Amino acid sequence: MEGLVALTVCLFLGFMPMFFFAYLVYWTDRYEKEPILLLIAVFIWGAVVAAGGAFIINTVLGLGVYIFTSSEAATDLATGSLIAPVVEESLKAFAVLIVFFVFRNEFDGILDGIVYAAIAALGFAATENAFYIYSYGWSEQGWGGIVALFFVRVILVGWQHPFYTSFTGIGLATARLNKNILIKIFAPLIGFSIAVFAHSFHNTLASVLSGISGLAVGTLFDWTGWFFMALFILWALYREQTWLIKQLKEEVSLGIISTAHYHTACSAWLQSFARMGALFSGRARATARFYQVCAELAFKKEKASRLGEADSEKILLLRQELAHLASRAEVF
Repeated sequence: MEGLVALTVCLFLGFMPMFFFAYLVYWTDRYEKEPILLLIAVFIWGAVVAAGGAFIINTVLGLGVYIFTSSEAATDLATGSLIAPVVEESLKAFAVLIVFFVFRNEFDGILDGIVYAAIAALGFAATENAFYIYSYGWSEQGWGGIVALFFVRVILVGWQHPFYTSFTGIGLATARLNKNILIKIFAPLIGFSIAVFAHSFHNTLASVLSGISGLAVGTLFDWTGWFFMALFILWALYREQTWLIKQLKEEVSLGIISTAHYHTACSAWLQSFARMGALFSGRARATARFYQVCAELAFKKEKASRLGEADSEKILLLRQELAHLASRAEVF
């Protein structure tokens, strides 16, 4: 009975923080929210397909290394530094690739690549964390082990997997936003390579360094990387805001949206206040959809201006929807 309770606790501690992290990623995408069902699908892919596949492949290849070397140390180093980074980043990347090719209309910018990559990676991390907390926490050290592994896996290195895989998303998004064939080919390869290198570097550091000092050094490197990724995300948000400011001016001049709508649409803060106000006026759904369509239209026009792939029919439909929603959308 105690073992079942412990398993339940480990699953909770593995998954619930990753659900919260996934919500933070979703919240960060301030202007054009990605479809919830698609985000749930990539999370499940990470948690089931990527994590399950990685466990099987890593185990089989690690066994092969052990048979060849007869050394546990060599097997652990090879698995952590060479095998796991390539296998795990490849399996997580498949979810992003599916969105990239099958749901290409939902893949409009750098931030979209980061969001899909991070959500898939958080699904992977949820399963991996639950496994580690149970197998190396509870099974070896009881309840104290659960607390210790939770602190390390979630508090100290909880963002490691989304950090790695985000580079794959950035590479794919860069390819989507450029016409240059060399960039289209090499940007995803470079992004994936950086993801694998960062993953391998973390695992190698953990293998070479041990004890509290090793954990401190590894955490310092991890958190430094996350800090710069956070700055990059802020830049991506600023970039998206400039698209809105530039591309929605035409909608104001055409009389489709008002100046107040325009200023609200171009500010994440003003949008948040408008959405909160809409909760009390019964216009929450219309308001949320209005500002979502504003972003979709601006991004479509920006992509058309960059790539020369004007989708006039889609732009017309979005403008018609904006005109229909404008009278029911709150402003701030």
